[in-house]
Amino acid sequence: MTRVAAVDCGTNSIRLLVADADPATGELTDLDRRMTIVRLGQGVDRTGRLAPEALQRTFAACREYAGIIKEHGAERLRFVATSASRDAENRDEFVRGVLDILGVEPEVISGDQEAAFSFTGATKELTGRDHLPKPYLVVDIGGGSTEFVVGDDRVRAARSVDIGCVRMTERHLVRDGAVSDPPSAEQIAAMRADIEAALDLAEQTVPLREARTLVGLAGSVTTVSAIAQELPEYDSQAIHHSRVSHDRVREITEWLLRSTHAERAAVPSMHPGRVDVIGAGALVLLSIMERIGAEEVVVSEHDILDGIAWSVA
Repeated sequence: MTRVAAVDCGTNSIRLLVADADPATGELTDLDRRMTIVRLGQGVDRTGRLAPEALQRTFAACREYAGIIKEHGAERLRFVATSASRDAENRDEFVRGVLDILGVEPEVISGDQEAAFSFTGATKELTGRDHLPKPYLVVDIGGGSTEFVVGDDRVRAARSVDIGCVRMTERHLVRDGAVSDPPSAEQIAAMRADIEAALDLAEQTVPLREARTLVGLAGSVTTVSAIAQELPEYDSQAIHHSRVSHDRVREITEWLLRSTHAERAAVPSMHPGRVDVIGAGALVLLSIMERIGAEEVVVSEHDILDGIAWSVA
């Protein structure tokens, strides 16, 4: 048994997992799992740089996580950074800050590496469960990018494309410095066209339509599941391995894209940091389901964070 810590720093959130890993049994026992919305990718698509206030929010979360890691006595720590820090001109400033706080250098991984970690985390416990047919298509809808991985017992093909919920929101739904409330039909159509073009790109590498089970990861997907179940609060146990039909995803997406900020914020399972970007994230999910003809999505709370933890164990 090895006690490990994994940090996943994405475009919208930074997450921590401290767990006991038993490679002999394939079991990962959570000791602490948490997420903080820091919006590290704020404005990166437009400026190419990490904003000072975004860096400060991220470093504050790192200081909190350092205390938790020390409290649990984790033997090993791996810190992985994804889309926003890959794209930023000043990513060295980010690397230095994390190293000073946590004592490890963040690994700015490629989209393909990100996809492989996501696949491992999402599917390690699915094999043999409910006779879910293979191959799986794992989609990790992040803030800056979405990863597509097709595989059975191993990854067969993977691709990362730039259609995350934050990037799509900033690119298509912001007017005069504020998110449209709600967006116009023209804004939604432009966003949909951008997503479809990215799916065309993904299909050049990944045989999306060969998949027989769609597995969805990350906050946009889990929030859609929470809304579908009408949960009184966000409940990871109820969300993990839940299934949401295509029709329900479509209904929820259409509502999110015509609702106001106040209406979305009133959803009891909605994290405040997702209120303005959830419509774009849901549209990415719906577009994927329509592209491959998926009747449902299997929702997983285990994702890249669990894959990172296994990589250290």
